Amino acid sequence: MTGFIAGGLGDQARALAAGEVSSRELVARALRRIKETQPGLNAFRRVRAEAAAEEAEAADLRLAAGERLPLLGVPVAVKDDMDVAGEPTAFGCAGDFPPKTADSEAVRRLRAAGAVIVGKTNTPEIGQFPFTEGLAFGVTRNPWSPGHTPGGSSGGAAAAVAAGVVAAALGSDGAGSLRIPAAWTHLVGIKPQRGRVSTWPEPEAFQGITCHGPLARTVADAALLLHVVSGSHAGDLHRPEPVDVLAAVGREPGRLRVALSLRPAFAAARQWLDPAARAATLRVAERLEALGHEVIEEEPRYGPIGLTFVPRSMAGIREWADQAPDPSLLDTRTKVNARLGRLLGGRALRAARAAEPLLRHRIGEIFDRFDVVLTPSTAVPPLRTGAMAHLSTRDTDSAMIAACPYSWPWNILGWPGVSVPAGFTEEGLPLGAQLLGPGGGEPLLISLAGQLEGELRWYERWPAGFGAAGVGAGGVRVPSG
Repeated sequence: MTGFIAGGLGDQARALAAGEVSSRELVARALRRIKETQPGLNAFRRVRAEAAAEEAEAADLRLAAGERLPLLGVPVAVKDDMDVAGEPTAFGCAGDFPPKTADSEAVRRLRAAGAVIVGKTNTPEIGQFPFTEGLAFGVTRNPWSPGHTPGGSSGGAAAAVAAGVVAAALGSDGAGSLRIPAAWTHLVGIKPQRGRVSTWPEPEAFQGITCHGPLARTVADAALLLHVVSGSHAGDLHRPEPVDVLAAVGREPGRLRVALSLRPAFAAARQWLDPAARAATLRVAERLEALGHEVIEEEPRYGPIGLTFVPRSMAGIREWADQAPDPSLLDTRTKVNARLGRLLGGRALRAARAAEPLLRHRIGEIFDRFDVVLTPSTAVPPLRTGAMAHLSTRDTDSAMIAACPYSWPWNILGWPGVSVPAGFTEEGLPLGAQLLGPGGGEPLLISLAGQLEGELRWYERWPAGFGAAGVGAGGVRVPSG
């Protein structure tokens, strides 16, 4: 074998099926890159070196026997809020968490598609923050600029994909936790419809606001990963009608009406759209117009949606904090939020859940007139590492709302959203724009994102040291075995 040019998720799957590369080679490369990048990026909480190598050998035997599955032998990573049998699920917390005895449903589906899970990626404590830092694991850094965060809470997953360690990773999104790091690391991040990807063994995650979804360099790879993990478990509370996300890849979306929204939902904190983030979103709007779409400035009728977010998110933090083996090791901000979750866990939580149908009706009115809503993914470029490390709970909350006010309303509604790369600041920091749709709208959003990708070709640009000269798709030859 003369070697293989390591590409994206789909490229690797096709090369494995064609016998152009072995799973052993691809997994060894991923494990080697984890070891090389971990001191600088710190993307992984757990590395499954021995288990992944054994699973790669087994995948090669299955491939040699003629078995074909969508991701048979392909290395991927998952965020450390999902159960992987034999590994603890610490969700960013310190303490001695016991190993899990079974995979979560999303991980089970990944395995059923043949994927080899090389490790679990870092996330801030209980996924609360738009940065990936914590006492349990240190600081996860952005491949585009080590002095900046890759975002959060799926920051480790985003850093691993952006650096080319793996072609794609599975993360989660409870207030933008996929879309924020996608924007800040130049990736595609899909928050699917609530229930599209099972959260079992939890019937729902964080009172229904959290969904699992993919991070990848291309729309096709993100759609492929979403396809293989989609589906319900019998115990899920939310079981939407299936949609075909693969068929949407490369399909022309038709001429669409796009609502350009630059004003976020009201929240009790100062909000300001950075000129660079505004300009990036407007450039995407202009490109959509050049593609023949009608773009009109229009704001969704959010109303007091923020009042319903806090009880649900704080209740979710309380539920997870109660699982910590040593609560004394939790961040002070986590303890404060968990106490708030207990206070709001009764009547306030019930009222917040009961308001969702009314919010969907009022906000969903925009889709009577438009097909898609376009917003910035974040209000600011990537934050510096440590920027919120020593803030109080109140100051942290205010800073988070100010930096990332555009994503969380769609978690309340349970509807899909896709963050796509939208260029860079003058300093070279990535920015993203967000495509939002109604329930079941993933195919249209994926089709439109793919059309933008064909024009902008964002996958061709890599962070310095991680592209063709480092580990980039189309630029790294896996050593022959």
